[in-house]
Amino acid sequence: MKKQTASLLIVFALMLTVSCKTSQTKDPLKLYSEIDRTAAPNILTDSEKGKGWQLLFDGTNISGWHGFNMKGVPEYWVVEDQAITMLTEGGQESQDIITDKVYRNFVFSAEFKLTKAANSGIIFQVAEDPKYKFPYETGPEFQVIDHGNWPDKLEDWQICGANYAMYSPKVKPYKALGEWNQVMLVVNENHVTQILNGEVVVTYEKYSDEWKKLRASGKWADFPDYGKYDEGHISLQNHGTKVFYRNLKIKELK
Repeated sequence: MKKQTASLLIVFALMLTVSCKTSQTKDPLKLYSEIDRTAAPNILTDSEKGKGWQLLFDGTNISGWHGFNMKGVPEYWVVEDQAITMLTEGGQESQDIITDKVYRNFVFSAEFKLTKAANSGIIFQVAEDPKYKFPYETGPEFQVIDHGNWPDKLEDWQICGANYAMYSPKVKPYKALGEWNQVMLVVNENHVTQILNGEVVVTYEKYSDEWKKLRASGKWADFPDYGKYDEGHISLQNHGTKVFYRNLKIKELK
């Protein structure tokens, strides 16, 4: 009996250790700290590689991405100063770009820099299908906008860091216009966390009663497939204004 009890205790301890380790590796702020923000842009450090991070942009070309419902990258997207940016175009048809791959549970890290009154967004869980004109018809959006210089009055769910048309940011840790902002998006099953400059700005549980109520009561009532997919592409939005993106990295969660 003593040997059996000791064996059970060892197994329990191992399970507890694994559980704690898994929990720690999926803690949003711990994941945020895995990125070396002192390193040169658009590279993976040895530490980041060891933790499972992958590079989505190398600073020279936009490989690994394509236009939404297109084969190549739209002509409105270019590389400037080691960053992906868009020319000031946009319109009735999507000019957004999306990752070639689809992701389910992941951490996405990036930096963005706004120009005056610029508007963009990071959209995820995007379904690519000709029946959709824009990625936002299916995917939630991490709002990226210079709301301070936006010409119209905005609701809190429209300002930078919001989960657009759903959740307003809890805090507002914005950097001055023209500076690089650090953004991280953590999607772990139904739990979503948005981080801006080291602070959690939005957290929510997909399919919760609160989420369903917000999804049904606002803008998305007119988009029946919004939030429908748990796996999809990640998109950078071209809203007809100029925003710079760099240090695009992703880590898939097991």
